[in-house]
Amino acid sequence: MRSNNELVDYLVRRGTLTTPTIIAAFRAVDRKYFVQSGMGSLAYEDHPLDIGYKATISQPTTVAFMLEKLAPKAGEKILDIGAGSGWTTALLAYIVGATGTVSGVEIVPELTELGSNNIKKYPFSNAEIMQAEKKLGMERKSPFDRILVSASIAQLPEEIITQLAVGGTLVIPIGEAIWQVHKISATQHSINKYPGFVFVPLQR
Repeated sequence: MRSNNELVDYLVRRGTLTTPTIIAAFRAVDRKYFVQSGMGSLAYEDHPLDIGYKATISQPTTVAFMLEKLAPKAGEKILDIGAGSGWTTALLAYIVGATGTVSGVEIVPELTELGSNNIKKYPFSNAEIMQAEKKLGMERKSPFDRILVSASIAQLPEEIITQLAVGGTLVIPIGEAIWQVHKISATQHSINKYPGFVFVPLQR
């Protein structure tokens, strides 16, 4: 694949991308602006790419799958944990639009700077990437309508569940599966599990 549109067409043909707003975001936010310098020719291939500091920009198929399970909508308040290159933050910023907000957090200072610079390539006034705080997530800005985590953790972190609004959705890699968590009430949530994925571990 030699262009961003060809990549998106591929994801649509596979049935990985199905939601019109998410498809539009993938077309509007070009992956080549989020890969390392000199790797532009690989930007449209369907595999993860190294961005340094033991981190990657995730495989397009995986990002598409996770966003479809997250089901973000215009006007929502979203937390993007492990923002890395800023690609998912930018995709989410496009989807939520001017009436929504996206807060990206990243624990590696160099990646916080990288992701922040990358999302500035687009006129998103509704998104930012910040240095991760000591506690996982961003409690001071919670609750969030949707939370996306882009690195694997051993078990479902309760501190993230508490930052999710009732009725909200969390998508998070647990081990080698993607978990879709719906918060039903302050004390109840439902979980759907999708095995067969590999992620770098979440740095804490």
